[in-house]
Amino acid sequence: MAWLKLFFGLTLILLCLSGRDFYKILGVSKSASKKDIKKAYRKLAMQYHPDKNPDDESASDKFKEIGEAYETLADDDKRKTYDRHGEEGVKNMGQGGGHDPFANFFGHFGFGNQDEEQREHKGSDVVVDLLVTLEELYLGNFITIIRDRPVYEESSGTRQCNCRMEMKTHMTGPGSFQMTQHRVCDQCPALRLVTKTEELDLEIEPGMVDGMTQKFSGKGEPHMEGEPGDLLFKVKTAKHSVFERRGDDLYKNVTISLQEALVGFSMQLKHLDGHKVDIKREKVTWPGATIMKKGEGMPNFESRNKLGNLYLTFDVKFPRGELSAEDKESVASILNQSSVQTPYNGL
Repeated sequence: MAWLKLFFGLTLILLCLSGRDFYKILGVSKSASKKDIKKAYRKLAMQYHPDKNPDDESASDKFKEIGEAYETLADDDKRKTYDRHGEEGVKNMGQGGGHDPFANFFGHFGFGNQDEEQREHKGSDVVVDLLVTLEELYLGNFITIIRDRPVYEESSGTRQCNCRMEMKTHMTGPGSFQMTQHRVCDQCPALRLVTKTEELDLEIEPGMVDGMTQKFSGKGEPHMEGEPGDLLFKVKTAKHSVFERRGDDLYKNVTISLQEALVGFSMQLKHLDGHKVDIKREKVTWPGATIMKKGEGMPNFESRNKLGNLYLTFDVKFPRGELSAEDKESVASILNQSSVQTPYNGL
């Protein structure tokens, strides 16, 4: 029985060390292609998105877990590490950054030039405007971008790298020393610049505003002596044919006939997601009049359940035909208005 307890104990330890099963979380097999993984992620992300489950905390946790699983399995290097060493191995990928794990320890005791070894080079960041529709900013969307980016890869031969200035001391005579500065370089594999095609998945979240960015670490310009820069997509709203956005509010112009302006009207307006907004007015509507429809604006980015308002400004289209003398008398009788001809500066 002792060996049986030991077996179960070791099994429990191994399960704890292995972490979560990202393949099971996404519902795919270990041999699944990147396309299958992406397809599964999108389906689950839409199902468990916090906007669709505002009162379900477990859905929010599930959404986060799905994202973590996809982030690992969609990256070739992370996936290889995960398959070999589990979730813990992926977490350790970001630790050390390729540096000697004992460097900091020995550095405190004066071994080597710590400042030189700690200095890191990084490529330039790349900022790209991401043109998105108002519909995408209202509903949210997942989009895939195919990008060709330059990367360095090893080639035959060597090159000088990690160059630095070091001080050397020379004895010039009894009790006499001279210090001189020398440039010292390491020998590293030669590099060549190649183009790599990759797919990037972005989420357009409901309520995002112009200027917000999504960052892809290490996807920017390469650097021979260090890590590549970052790639940032900056949201920019495309001009809409019907609506204008100002903050969380939407604005729209509506043209009505003179008859509708005088006797009232009812109509339905198609919103960004296709639902209908009922408009009914029984009063006289003058040109330039504005009405507000509460809660029919854009979702707030910080609080998705909070919505802005929709403002409708009316234009009145006058008839172009001529009125007969009899019609003019009828209109004058119905309106029963006195003359209000008052010149003024309206500019």
